[in-house]
Amino acid sequence: MQIRISWPAGQLTATLDETPASKALAEALPISASANTWGEEVYFDTGVSVALEDDARQVVDPGTVAFWTEGDALALPYGPTPISRGGESRLASPCNVLGSFDGDPRLLSTVRDGDPVRVELV
Repeated sequence: MQIRISWPAGQLTATLDETPASKALAEALPISASANTWGEEVYFDTGVSVALEDDARQVVDPGTVAFWTEGDALALPYGPTPISRGGESRLASPCNVLGSFDGDPRLLSTVRDGDPVRVELV
């Protein structure tokens, strides 16, 4: 399944794996939210609540589409966060891994706090 995430300065598509969290997210789409940034991570509320999955991870590759269950939010790291060690992408807490971006995740660096973000199925 593919989604598109768009904001005023750009957009990216991502391919999601078939997981309980990705299915719950897909059922809620399209969604619009206000972006938050945390180091080199963009996150925003989805209005979707899901359980933490068995393979949840806190350290992920840049460009991973993750679901932060504690904040009902998508977490989109493209580089280090304030709690990273070295160049890793360390999320605030373990998150469900939904998939990854198809393009260069560094494009997320153009997202600013408060930007409107839209997520839709492609």
